[in-house]
Amino acid sequence: MDNQPSAPSVYQLAPEQVAGPYFRNPKLLRRNISEGAEGLPLLLRLTIVDAMTAEPVSGALVDIWHCNARGAYSGWSRVNPDQEVDVEDIGSIPRTDDDTYLRGGQFSDHKGRVRFTTIYPGFYAGRALHIHVAVRIVAGNEYLDERNVAWVGQLYFPEVVSRGVLNAKAYRGRASSPLNNCQDHYYTRMGGEASTLTVWPIGRDSHEDGYFGHLTIGIDTFAVSSQIKPEDFDKYTV
Repeated sequence: MDNQPSAPSVYQLAPEQVAGPYFRNPKLLRRNISEGAEGLPLLLRLTIVDAMTAEPVSGALVDIWHCNARGAYSGWSRVNPDQEVDVEDIGSIPRTDDDTYLRGGQFSDHKGRVRFTTIYPGFYAGRALHIHVAVRIVAGNEYLDERNVAWVGQLYFPEVVSRGVLNAKAYRGRASSPLNNCQDHYYTRMGGEASTLTVWPIGRDSHEDGYFGHLTIGIDTFAVSSQIKPEDFDKYTV
């Protein structure tokens, strides 16, 4: 008799979080989003599942974006990351450039997986380390023009790993300090614990080789997110 526990019939819905002011839609389909940015390598794998059925969601367009080792976002590279901003809405901070580093999207495969080659993010004043994610359920042929977003979230990191990363050369010498996860407003108020990546080192001897990170994200494939609305694609995004 097989006494192994059966797989869950449903997944918990992943908590949504705000998109933040640095959302863009550069229409970049690519696995490697680093563009040579300095920092420790991060190989990120996300698995998208239907929370109602536990089935993998294939063909979803998964976008991620995050800051570089010094806390800057492409498109806003000249915004001082050591000064806390008091706005969070998409389009609320004017863009300073057309850079595209550390942004890009992938379609989920038949197992619901997407993979990205990037760097471990740094931080900017007032926030813990995180990566932004948006998932679109694509219909029709104009997939890059699809503006209906089903799920928006932020991914967090185990603090014991982040402490070691922030001691690496590319991350040191900042005028501000990162928040711990429990100090971060969005982490504590919007379910950040359920959005924390499982992270492990690539190499045995040195963290300089980088890290793997993984999370399974349960979404409602019929949902329409209130965090990124269709009109938000017109706000400093092209």
